[in-house]
Amino acid sequence: MSQKVIEALNWASSFLQEANRDQNAGEILLCHLLETNRTGLLMNLHEQLTADQQEKFMHYVEEHIQGIPIQYLIGYEYFYGRKFHVNEEVLIPRPETEELVLGVLERIKRLFSREETLQVADIGTGSGAISITLALENQQLHVSTVDIAQESLEVATCNATNLGVDVTFIHGDLLQPFIQKGQKLDIVVSNPPYIPVEEYMGLSPVVKDYEPERALVGGVDGLDFYRRFMDELPLVLKEQAIVAFEVGHGQGGDVKTLLQMTFPDAYVNVVFDINGKDRMVFMEKGF
Repeated sequence: MSQKVIEALNWASSFLQEANRDQNAGEILLCHLLETNRTGLLMNLHEQLTADQQEKFMHYVEEHIQGIPIQYLIGYEYFYGRKFHVNEEVLIPRPETEELVLGVLERIKRLFSREETLQVADIGTGSGAISITLALENQQLHVSTVDIAQESLEVATCNATNLGVDVTFIHGDLLQPFIQKGQKLDIVVSNPPYIPVEEYMGLSPVVKDYEPERALVGGVDGLDFYRRFMDELPLVLKEQAIVAFEVGHGQGGDVKTLLQMTFPDAYVNVVFDINGKDRMVFMEKGF
């Protein structure tokens, strides 16, 4: 006999708790199955699930307990209020990265005139969350985005199509495509792989066993990609430019130092996220 919504939620909550998984996973999975939001779910707690819905729900919960992230099970995650398709070829967009995007948009508004078209490069496309959001939020931006993995570009292109935005997707390695074309940029933004190898080995299986390692690991100390950026940024930045990086907790000072050594006259600051962790480093050059 099938359960009521509230019975299914209670079952999932205790099952997830026993397995040290997020108890909210049950709510998210049921909202997806019932094609509703949290408010709709709570208003229908005493509705009966169909046998098919209950079977699918139990299967989802069991798969999540095995370690598969919820977002890969349901196939999407929300970022900046928009639905982004995700699969195991891309990193799941995080709320902290929304703060990076917000920081970039605020600096563009403060430092550039509203009339000029700005050349923006997002390095490490993933799902396209950063590049697509920037293009949708500010019409003066011409956004290009680079990824070394063709599989990631396919996911991001699908998201751009679904969200009706024009972004240029480039298969390449860091800033090399712009260097080779001699193209200059007003803004470079990146959430590169920054987890140190040893720390990666100790990550939760939900992350380590399912999200792409190439999008997570940044060498022994996690700073390999930032060092590479220091070689390439001077070759592509315009006289006036913004650089915005997401960084791992504890890396803000190191990445700030790298930027200051490369661009001694620029203003560089570390910004803490909503959880009080050093999460973003911004550079303003030539203003």
